Amino acid sequence: MTITIGFIGAGNMASALVGGLLARGHQPQNFALADAFPAQLAGFKEQGLFTTANNDDVFERADVIVLAVKPQVLCEVLKPLALIAQAKKPLIISIAAGIPIVSIDRWLGGNMAIVRAMPNTPALVQTGATGLYANATVTREQKQQAEMILNAVGLTLWVENEALIDSVTAVSGSGPAYFFYVMEAMIAAGCELGLDEKTARALTLQTALGSAQMAITADVSPDELRRRVTSKGGTTEQAIAAFDAADLKGIFSQALAACAAKGQELAQVLGQQE
Repeated sequence: MTITIGFIGAGNMASALVGGLLARGHQPQNFALADAFPAQLAGFKEQGLFTTANNDDVFERADVIVLAVKPQVLCEVLKPLALIAQAKKPLIISIAAGIPIVSIDRWLGGNMAIVRAMPNTPALVQTGATGLYANATVTREQKQQAEMILNAVGLTLWVENEALIDSVTAVSGSGPAYFFYVMEAMIAAGCELGLDEKTARALTLQTALGSAQMAITADVSPDELRRRVTSKGGTTEQAIAAFDAADLKGIFSQALAACAAKGQELAQVLGQQE
């Protein structure tokens, strides 16, 4: 069955999802996008998608609504939509970080089918990773619809309880920044060892790409892959020993725990808005 997919907010993530879905054969007439800024909508309009500044218009048209606005404004965006949400009862997919389902449900009048999603920025190049959690109102068919939409930009995985979305945020939601940070450090270290910046950058980025591809396609775990390239008494062993001496694994553990804790804090603050 063909469904119409609506977006409240037409920024980068909405653009990525629409682009991925169009590439998979979805037709322009099956989308509706609302945004307060006309410039955000111009490109979609040129492709033949329905665009509007009125959020009600999207709720009128769509079977599935993707909430793609900043978490700080979600309450003020949703509360005026409660009446139409109750009348239409679409599936709601929220990609607003830190906002719990109970708050979204309250702002929309209650008893809504809601999926909370935590994608990451590689979704912009169709290599994202998204954690999903559905409340009890979501049907099996609606879960499949949510998967279909988020699969358009990469991998999707369901978690068993909503609290784990904070863990998803710590691992994959914020994860690209960690890898960029490591790339930044490797490029700088390469330059300190005498390489020019262009060469250090090219070697670092290609090594990151190749290592990720090996880890994805291998039939063994990343720690086994690491052991296989760490010869006894060799150069790589010296680098790993330096990482261990600095307790790199402990640092990562602390960093991800801090990220998850911040997600919980945001949920308490932003979710209590009225």
